[in-house]
Amino acid sequence: MTRILIVDDSAIDRRVVGGLLGHEGTFSLYYARDGREGLDQIVSNPPDIILTDLQMPQIDGLQLVETVRRKYPLIPVIVMTAQGNEKTAVEALERGAASYVAKSQFKEDLVDIVKRVLAVSGQQRTVRSLMQRMRRMQCRFVLTNDPAMLTSLVAYLQNLLREMDLFPESDRLRIGVALEEALLNAAYHGNLEVSSELREVDHTRYYALARERAAQSPYCNRSVHVEVDICSDGARYVIRDEGPGFDPGTLPDPTAPSNLDRPCGRGLLLMRTFMDEIRYNDLGNEVMMFKRVVPAESTSKSAAGQKTAVE
Repeated sequence: MTRILIVDDSAIDRRVVGGLLGHEGTFSLYYARDGREGLDQIVSNPPDIILTDLQMPQIDGLQLVETVRRKYPLIPVIVMTAQGNEKTAVEALERGAASYVAKSQFKEDLVDIVKRVLAVSGQQRTVRSLMQRMRRMQCRFVLTNDPAMLTSLVAYLQNLLREMDLFPESDRLRIGVALEEALLNAAYHGNLEVSSELREVDHTRYYALARERAAQSPYCNRSVHVEVDICSDGARYVIRDEGPGFDPGTLPDPTAPSNLDRPCGRGLLLMRTFMDEIRYNDLGNEVMMFKRVVPAESTSKSAAGQKTAVE
Protein backbone atom coordinates (compact mmCIF):
# COMPACT_ATOMS: atom_id res chain seq x y z
CA MET A 1 0.00 0.00 0.00
CA THR A 2 1.04 3.58 -0.62
CA ARG A 3 2.47 5.10 2.59
CA ILE A 4 1.33 8.66 3.34
CA LEU A 5 2.77 10.78 6.14
CA ILE A 6 0.40 13.53 7.37
CA VAL A 7 2.13 16.34 9.29
CA ASP A 8 -0.13 18.82 11.09
CA ASP A 9 -0.26 20.20 14.62
CA SER A 10 -4.07 20.29 14.49
CA ALA A 11 -5.63 17.03 15.66
CA ILE A 12 -8.88 18.00 13.91
CA ASP A 13 -7.18 18.53 10.55
CA ARG A 14 -5.26 15.26 10.94
CA ARG A 15 -8.56 13.43 11.48
CA VAL A 16 -10.18 15.14 8.48
CA VAL A 17 -7.31 14.31 6.14
CA GLY A 18 -7.01 10.80 7.51
CA GLY A 19 -10.72 10.23 7.07
CA LEU A 20 -10.80 11.37 3.46
CA LEU A 21 -7.71 9.37 2.46
CA GLY A 22 -8.57 6.36 4.60
CA HIS A 23 -11.89 6.04 2.80
CA GLU A 24 -9.96 5.08 -0.36
CA GLY A 25 -8.72 1.88 1.24
CA THR A 26 -5.42 1.91 -0.69
CA PHE A 27 -3.34 4.16 1.56
CA SER A 28 -1.39 3.37 4.71
CA LEU A 29 -1.55 6.50 6.85
CA TYR A 30 0.61 7.68 9.73
CA TYR A 31 0.95 11.04 11.43
CA ALA A 32 3.27 13.65 12.92
CA ARG A 33 2.41 16.72 14.99
CA ASP A 34 5.15 18.98 13.60
CA GLY A 35 8.07 19.03 11.19
CA ARG A 36 10.58 17.66 13.68
CA GLU A 37 8.41 14.64 14.44
CA GLY A 38 7.78 14.30 10.70
CA LEU A 39 11.50 14.04 9.95
CA ASP A 40 11.86 11.36 12.63
CA GLN A 41 9.03 9.43 10.97
CA ILE A 42 10.72 9.67 7.56
CA VAL A 43 13.86 8.07 8.98
CA SER A 44 12.03 5.25 10.78
CA ASN A 45 9.30 4.63 8.18
CA PRO A 46 9.97 6.33 4.83
CA PRO A 47 6.70 7.44 3.17
CA ASP A 48 5.82 7.50 -0.52
CA ILE A 49 4.35 11.00 -0.17
CA ILE A 50 4.03 13.68 2.52
CA LEU A 51 1.14 16.03 3.28
CA THR A 52 2.17 18.92 5.53
CA ASP A 53 0.63 21.96 7.15
CA LEU A 54 2.64 25.19 6.92
CA GLN A 55 2.27 26.83 10.34
CA MET A 56 3.62 24.45 13.01
CA PRO A 57 5.88 24.60 16.10
CA GLN A 58 9.40 23.18 16.15
CA ILE A 59 9.98 22.81 12.38
CA ASP A 60 7.36 24.45 10.16
CA GLY A 61 6.12 23.36 6.75
CA LEU A 62 8.59 25.48 4.76
CA GLN A 63 11.55 24.05 6.64
CA LEU A 64 10.17 20.55 6.19
CA VAL A 65 9.78 21.05 2.42
CA GLU A 66 13.38 22.29 2.12
CA THR A 67 14.79 19.45 4.21
CA VAL A 68 12.88 16.74 2.35
CA ARG A 69 13.90 18.15 -1.03
CA ARG A 70 17.55 18.21 0.05
CA LYS A 71 17.75 14.87 1.88
CA TYR A 72 14.92 12.84 0.32
CA PRO A 73 14.38 14.20 -3.22
CA LEU A 74 12.37 11.14 -4.28
CA ILE A 75 9.59 11.86 -1.77
CA PRO A 76 7.04 14.44 -3.04
CA VAL A 77 5.55 16.92 -0.57
CA ILE A 78 2.08 18.47 -0.85
CA VAL A 79 1.47 21.52 1.34
CA MET A 80 -1.93 22.09 2.95
CA THR A 81 -2.86 25.77 3.04
CA ALA A 82 -5.22 27.57 5.40
CA GLN A 83 -6.65 31.01 4.79
CA GLY A 84 -3.92 33.57 5.49
CA ASN A 85 -1.07 31.24 4.44
CA GLU A 86 -1.33 31.93 0.71
CA LYS A 87 2.02 33.72 0.33
CA THR A 88 3.78 31.01 2.30
CA ALA A 89 2.23 28.36 0.04
CA VAL A 90 3.70 30.04 -3.04
CA GLU A 91 7.08 30.12 -1.31
CA ALA A 92 6.75 26.41 -0.50
CA LEU A 93 6.19 25.63 -4.19
CA GLU A 94 9.27 27.65 -5.08
CA ARG A 95 11.34 25.78 -2.48
CA GLY A 96 10.38 22.31 -3.70
CA ALA A 97 6.81 21.33 -2.83
CA ALA A 98 5.19 19.20 -5.52
CA SER A 99 1.71 20.74 -5.18
CA TYR A 100 -0.71 22.31 -2.73
CA VAL A 101 -4.28 21.84 -1.58
CA ALA A 102 -6.40 24.44 0.22
CA LYS A 103 -7.93 23.20 3.47
CA SER A 104 -11.19 24.79 2.37
CA GLN A 105 -11.17 22.42 -0.63
CA PHE A 106 -10.21 19.18 1.14
CA LYS A 107 -13.45 17.39 0.31
CA GLU A 108 -13.35 18.28 -3.37
CA ASP A 109 -9.61 18.18 -4.16
CA LEU A 110 -7.52 16.29 -1.59
CA VAL A 111 -7.78 12.72 -2.86
CA ASP A 112 -7.54 13.77 -6.52
CA ILE A 113 -4.38 15.87 -5.96
CA VAL A 114 -2.69 13.11 -3.93
CA LYS A 115 -3.40 10.54 -6.65
CA ARG A 116 -2.16 12.88 -9.39
CA VAL A 117 1.11 13.65 -7.61
CA LEU A 118 1.64 9.94 -6.92
CA ALA A 119 1.01 9.12 -10.58
CA VAL A 120 3.54 11.71 -11.70
CA SER A 121 6.20 10.75 -9.15
CA GLY A 122 6.04 7.13 -10.25
CA GLN A 123 7.96 4.25 -8.81
CA GLN A 124 10.61 3.68 -11.48
CA ARG A 125 14.05 4.86 -10.33
CA THR A 126 16.45 2.77 -12.38
CA VAL A 127 18.67 4.66 -14.82
CA ARG A 128 19.63 2.67 -17.91
CA SER A 129 23.10 3.18 -19.33
CA LEU A 130 21.79 3.18 -22.92
CA MET A 131 19.36 6.02 -22.25
CA GLN A 132 22.08 7.98 -20.47
CA ARG A 133 23.98 8.05 -23.76
CA MET A 134 21.06 9.46 -25.72
CA ARG A 135 21.86 13.01 -26.82
CA ARG A 136 18.45 14.10 -28.10
CA MET A 137 14.88 12.82 -28.15
CA GLN A 138 12.21 14.44 -30.33
CA CYS A 139 8.68 13.12 -30.64
CA ARG A 140 5.13 14.22 -31.39
CA PHE A 141 1.80 12.98 -30.06
CA VAL A 142 -1.82 13.53 -31.07
CA LEU A 143 -4.06 12.60 -28.13
CA THR A 144 -7.72 12.41 -27.23
CA ASN A 145 -9.13 14.36 -24.30
CA ASP A 146 -9.16 11.28 -22.05
CA PRO A 147 -7.45 12.29 -18.75
CA ALA A 148 -6.06 8.76 -18.35
CA MET A 149 -4.27 9.03 -21.69
CA LEU A 150 -2.86 12.44 -20.79
CA THR A 151 -1.59 11.16 -17.45
CA SER A 152 0.00 8.16 -19.19
CA LEU A 153 1.91 10.52 -21.47
CA VAL A 154 3.22 12.43 -18.45
CA ALA A 155 4.44 9.17 -16.90
CA TYR A 156 6.12 8.19 -20.17
CA LEU A 157 7.88 11.55 -20.53
CA GLN A 158 8.91 11.44 -16.86
CA ASN A 159 10.49 8.06 -17.45
CA LEU A 160 12.43 9.45 -20.42
CA LEU A 161 13.97 12.15 -18.24
CA ARG A 162 14.77 9.61 -15.57
CA GLU A 163 16.38 7.15 -17.98
CA MET A 164 18.36 9.94 -19.67
CA ASP A 165 19.47 11.02 -16.17
CA LEU A 166 18.36 14.61 -16.74
CA PHE A 167 17.41 16.87 -13.82
CA PRO A 168 17.30 15.97 -10.12
CA GLU A 169 14.35 13.76 -9.20
CA SER A 170 12.59 16.66 -7.45
CA ASP A 171 12.77 18.73 -10.66
CA ARG A 172 11.50 15.81 -12.74
CA LEU A 173 8.49 15.57 -10.46
CA ARG A 174 7.82 19.30 -10.77
CA ILE A 175 8.14 19.15 -14.57
CA GLY A 176 5.61 16.31 -14.56
CA VAL A 177 3.16 18.32 -12.46
CA ALA A 178 3.50 21.31 -14.83
CA LEU A 179 3.03 19.02 -17.84
CA GLU A 180 -0.09 17.44 -16.45
CA GLU A 181 -1.59 20.83 -15.64
CA ALA A 182 -0.91 22.08 -19.20
CA LEU A 183 -2.36 18.92 -20.77
CA LEU A 184 -5.51 18.99 -18.64
CA ASN A 185 -5.95 22.69 -19.39
CA ALA A 186 -5.71 21.92 -23.11
CA ALA A 187 -8.32 19.17 -22.82
CA TYR A 188 -10.81 20.67 -20.36
CA HIS A 189 -10.54 24.40 -21.04
CA GLY A 190 -9.33 24.28 -24.65
CA ASN A 191 -11.00 21.41 -26.49
CA LEU A 192 -14.02 20.83 -24.24
CA GLU A 193 -14.44 24.53 -23.42
CA VAL A 194 -15.30 23.91 -19.77
CA SER A 195 -14.52 27.03 -17.73
CA SER A 196 -12.60 26.75 -14.48
CA GLU A 197 -15.00 29.36 -13.12
CA LEU A 198 -17.71 26.67 -13.20
CA ARG A 199 -15.57 24.52 -10.92
CA GLU A 200 -15.51 27.33 -8.38
CA VAL A 201 -19.29 27.34 -8.08
CA ASP A 202 -20.21 23.70 -8.89
CA HIS A 203 -17.40 21.13 -8.69
CA THR A 204 -19.67 18.22 -9.65
CA ARG A 205 -21.21 20.00 -12.63
CA TYR A 206 -17.75 20.93 -13.92
CA TYR A 207 -16.71 17.30 -14.39
CA ALA A 208 -20.17 16.22 -15.53
CA LEU A 209 -20.09 18.81 -18.32
CA ALA A 210 -16.61 17.65 -19.34
CA ARG A 211 -17.86 14.06 -19.64
CA GLU A 212 -20.86 15.18 -21.66
CA ARG A 213 -18.81 17.20 -24.10
CA ALA A 214 -16.24 14.41 -24.48
CA ALA A 215 -19.00 12.58 -26.39
CA GLN A 216 -20.47 15.60 -28.22
CA SER A 217 -19.47 17.22 -31.49
CA PRO A 218 -17.48 19.39 -32.11
CA TYR A 219 -15.72 18.93 -28.77
CA CYS A 220 -15.10 15.19 -29.07
CA ASN A 221 -13.46 15.65 -32.49
CA ARG A 222 -10.71 17.88 -31.13
CA SER A 223 -7.25 16.57 -30.24
CA VAL A 224 -4.39 17.59 -27.97
CA HIS A 225 -1.10 17.99 -29.88
CA VAL A 226 2.18 17.58 -28.00
CA GLU A 227 5.70 18.20 -29.31
CA VAL A 228 8.65 17.12 -27.18
CA ASP A 229 12.33 18.03 -27.60
CA ILE A 230 14.67 16.74 -24.89
CA CYS A 231 18.44 17.18 -25.02
CA SER A 232 21.37 17.73 -22.68
CA ASP A 233 20.51 21.45 -22.43
CA GLY A 234 16.96 20.96 -21.24
CA ALA A 235 13.42 19.87 -22.05
CA ARG A 236 11.01 21.76 -24.31
CA TYR A 237 7.30 20.93 -24.50
CA VAL A 238 4.75 22.47 -26.86
CA ILE A 239 1.10 21.67 -26.10
CA ARG A 240 -1.67 22.79 -28.45
CA ASP A 241 -5.42 22.27 -28.37
CA GLU A 242 -7.98 22.77 -31.16
CA GLY A 243 -10.28 25.03 -29.17
CA PRO A 244 -11.03 28.72 -29.78
CA GLY A 245 -8.12 29.88 -27.62
CA PHE A 246 -8.10 32.57 -24.93
CA ASP A 247 -6.21 35.63 -23.77
CA PRO A 248 -3.82 34.56 -20.95
CA GLY A 249 -3.71 38.18 -19.84
CA THR A 250 -7.33 37.95 -18.71
CA LEU A 251 -6.56 35.32 -16.06
CA PRO A 252 -6.47 36.57 -12.47
CA ASP A 253 -2.98 36.72 -10.98
CA PRO A 254 -2.66 33.22 -9.43
CA THR A 255 0.06 34.40 -7.03
CA ALA A 256 -2.21 37.00 -5.42
CA PRO A 257 -3.21 35.84 -1.91
CA SER A 258 -6.90 36.37 -2.69
CA ASN A 259 -6.69 34.03 -5.71
CA LEU A 260 -4.58 31.17 -4.37
CA ASP A 261 -7.56 29.12 -3.18
CA ARG A 262 -9.39 29.55 -6.51
CA PRO A 263 -9.24 26.72 -9.10
CA CYS A 264 -9.04 29.38 -11.81
CA GLY A 265 -5.35 29.96 -12.50
CA ARG A 266 -4.08 27.06 -10.37
CA GLY A 267 -2.50 25.29 -13.34
CA LEU A 268 -0.83 28.46 -14.58
CA LEU A 269 0.67 29.08 -11.13
CA LEU A 270 2.22 25.61 -11.03
CA MET A 271 3.49 25.89 -14.60
CA ARG A 272 5.09 29.29 -14.00
CA THR A 273 6.63 28.17 -10.73
CA PHE A 274 8.07 24.87 -11.96
CA MET A 275 9.29 25.78 -15.48
CA ASP A 276 11.98 28.29 -16.51
CA GLU A 277 10.08 29.70 -19.48
CA ILE A 278 6.44 29.71 -20.59
CA ARG A 279 5.06 31.33 -23.75
CA TYR A 280 1.58 31.28 -25.31
CA ASN A 281 0.88 31.82 -29.00
CA ASP A 282 -1.23 34.76 -30.16
CA LEU A 283 -4.42 32.68 -30.28
CA GLY A 284 -3.89 31.33 -26.78
CA ASN A 285 -4.40 27.66 -27.73
CA GLU A 286 -0.70 26.70 -27.61
CA VAL A 287 1.78 26.91 -24.76
CA MET A 288 5.53 26.33 -24.89
CA MET A 289 7.27 25.32 -21.67
CA PHE A 290 11.02 25.01 -21.23
CA LYS A 291 13.07 23.68 -18.32
CA ARG A 292 16.81 24.30 -18.42
CA VAL A 293 19.39 21.77 -17.24
CA VAL A 294 21.68 23.39 -14.68
CA PRO A 295 25.19 21.82 -14.82
CA ALA A 296 26.20 20.14 -11.58
CA GLU A 297 29.28 22.37 -11.40
CA SER A 298 27.12 25.51 -11.53
CA THR A 299 24.84 24.12 -8.86
CA SER A 300 27.81 23.36 -6.60
CA LYS A 301 29.29 26.82 -7.10
CA SER A 302 25.93 28.44 -6.37
CA ALA A 303 25.51 26.43 -3.19
CA ALA A 304 29.08 27.23 -2.13
CA GLY A 305 28.48 30.92 -2.81
CA GLN A 306 25.33 30.91 -0.72
CA LYS A 307 27.16 29.17 2.11
CA THR A 308 29.98 31.72 1.98
CA ALA A 309 27.47 34.57 1.99
CA VAL A 310 25.76 33.13 5.06
CA GLU A 311 29.06 32.64 6.85
